[in-house]
Amino acid sequence: MSKKIKNKDTAKNMIEYTARDYGQEYIMKKKMWRAIVLFLLTLIALIVFIALFINEKHRVQETYRRQYSRAVTNLGSSIDDYQNADANFDLWYRMIMSDIADAKSFIFLIDDYEKEQKSINGLHTVILKYPQQTQERMAEIRELVHNLQDNNGDAYDKIDAFVETIELKGY
Repeated sequence: MSKKIKNKDTAKNMIEYTARDYGQEYIMKKKMWRAIVLFLLTLIALIVFIALFINEKHRVQETYRRQYSRAVTNLGSSIDDYQNADANFDLWYRMIMSDIADAKSFIFLIDDYEKEQKSINGLHTVILKYPQQTQERMAEIRELVHNLQDNNGDAYDKIDAFVETIELKGY
């Protein structure tokens, strides 16, 4: 890239060559500084975007947890209303199915809740597919749901144990 200076070149040619080279270096340095500044600004914008994304993800997950908690509370009150009802048990049972489906929907949106998702899904399946068995054992389901509301650590294990006691071959 550099032109070799010959001994026979005049001083004027040498000055022009040097001035031209200096101008090229200046332009390249200016372009590199501009590229570095743009890179740093882009990097800062990326870091800010990632931080905002993580913050928003945590906020959304907290909203899902609140909605799941509210759905479990609604399920508990529906079961209480079902047990205290004098008539129209089918309506209350459908409300229970709706509330357990609501809770199942919200728990599937929460990250790192795989075991809990399986337990709630199992309870939903049992309530949906085996209504005669679950209607007879509604007091047990009520106790399980109240354990969920109280955030007992073994509530999901108890739900799994309850689901396994259901006879899956018949109604």
